[in-house]
Amino acid sequence: MAKSSWRSHFSKQTVRILKSISLMVLGIGLTILLSAYPGIAIPPQLSPEIRGVWMTTNDSDIVRDHAKLQEAVNQLARLNFNTIYPVVWNSGYVFYPSGIAQAKGFQPFIRRGLQGQDVLADLITQSHQKGLLVIPWFEFGFMAPPSSELALNHPQWLTSRQDGSLTWEGVAGEVVWLNPFHPQVQQLIIDLVIEVMTQYQGDGIQFDDHLSLPIEFGYDPYTIKLYQQEMKASPPSNPKDEAWVRWRANKITEFVEKLRKAVKEKNPKAIFSIAPNPYHTAYNSHLQDWVGWVKKNLVDELIVQIYRPDLPSFVREITKAEIQEARSKIPTGVGILTGLRNRPIGMNQIQAKVQAARQNGLGFSFFFYESLWDEAPEPIQERQSKFQSLFYYPASRAFLR
Repeated sequence: MAKSSWRSHFSKQTVRILKSISLMVLGIGLTILLSAYPGIAIPPQLSPEIRGVWMTTNDSDIVRDHAKLQEAVNQLARLNFNTIYPVVWNSGYVFYPSGIAQAKGFQPFIRRGLQGQDVLADLITQSHQKGLLVIPWFEFGFMAPPSSELALNHPQWLTSRQDGSLTWEGVAGEVVWLNPFHPQVQQLIIDLVIEVMTQYQGDGIQFDDHLSLPIEFGYDPYTIKLYQQEMKASPPSNPKDEAWVRWRANKITEFVEKLRKAVKEKNPKAIFSIAPNPYHTAYNSHLQDWVGWVKKNLVDELIVQIYRPDLPSFVREITKAEIQEARSKIPTGVGILTGLRNRPIGMNQIQAKVQAARQNGLGFSFFFYESLWDEAPEPIQERQSKFQSLFYYPASRAFLR
């Protein structure tokens, strides 16, 4: 082995050893802390607890300004957060310079920051300097607004209800659904994911409850023909027919297998993260069998969105068997709502949910950044102080990179 190669190898080995020693010291410190304060309960975890936050389109004023973004990242690091999920796919558009979006003709413009910077590159660089993971979030999944270039230029990619209607009303307003069974739609999603992984040094990718399809959809000509070829019959008129639900859910699972394979071929260390709704809603209303995905080892990280308004219903969800089973296999957390612009949420409720999640061995991600403390009922200093008290010890995930 050449001397320079030997030194490089030795240096990498040294870094690994130092990281292991640091984690051991942290574990010993926590053991001492728990012995001194027996009232504190921190269940064992597969890895440091997830302490994440989604950066959404509502946070664009912060993300697009270099100085504001730097302040935000520094604050998150000071408060011992460890993961940021920035939106990169929303409303039929991407939030980074994309050759694929240009080539497919659905985004004639390029989004940049106020100082002309590549916003995603800026966020990743600043976050990594502070030891935070960045997992780009493909928020809209198979959804797109009906007025978007994507929907207008590729009508053959859309799926429909039995009556031929295309639009669907949800929290994002009126949308249409790209057909998750169509090979060209699948390839588009895979291409966008690989483009992000190629252009940026992120730590993985995340999809949420929109990597799915509302149960009443799937009656478009392409899907009907595919079903007839495979099942030798036409799709049932009842969209809730058990076998019809299972066939469509299995097809989405097959796509997730393809997507994960593409991700891991590009970067075996990339975190394949999913943030779905609770399973009874995900499967029965949106054909999203995330329990099956976990069992098939398709998911590296799970964050279940549990935006319940009261603590008892929140606890009922986080103690369900499927979440606890997932926790035994992969890093698992819950999505906690910290507020909306027209619906502020008090810190006492947020603290109670964090403590309940932690007592059940779960991490957490907060929706969304600006409502952590900027759009909140309490003063900023009070909110930040209470987050600091929740995250009173560091939980770095940087070694996962």
